[in-house]
Amino acid sequence: MGIIDHIQEMFTVTSMRKSKRKPMQTVEIRVKLDCDGCERRVRHAVSHMKGVRSAEVIRKQNRVIVTGNVDPNKVLRRVRRTGKRAEFWPYVEQNLTYYPYAPGAYDKKAPSGFVRNVAQAFPSPNAPVEKYTALFSDENVHACSIM
Repeated sequence: MGIIDHIQEMFTVTSMRKSKRKPMQTVEIRVKLDCDGCERRVRHAVSHMKGVRSAEVIRKQNRVIVTGNVDPNKVLRRVRRTGKRAEFWPYVEQNLTYYPYAPGAYDKKAPSGFVRNVAQAFPSPNAPVEKYTALFSDENVHACSIM
């Protein structure tokens, strides 16, 4: 680095603005949708927000999926402003959980194929992983304790 570069760095004015752009994310919200009017009102309120790329309303599951550079809490407030009760989507797919019938996980009001997202439905991170092939080994005669 030469002397000219050093002097140039000392006298340059940094006018670079830092961007406060939110990261691209997907927000899922549970909303009780009764009719076409409710669906239209929620879709219109959410799709006209700044930063929204796509807004999908699934009336059968009472679910709104918003994708874009948005703040999840602002999306939730905007949906609530339509007069509907709304909350973040509390469910996960049933096939992703290890214990779907754990206490608190099974919910009768959940859409088919979904259970509540609770800690009891997933194994603890410190739990040992049992390999079933090691339980029935021919080399170890004491491995099978079932017989």
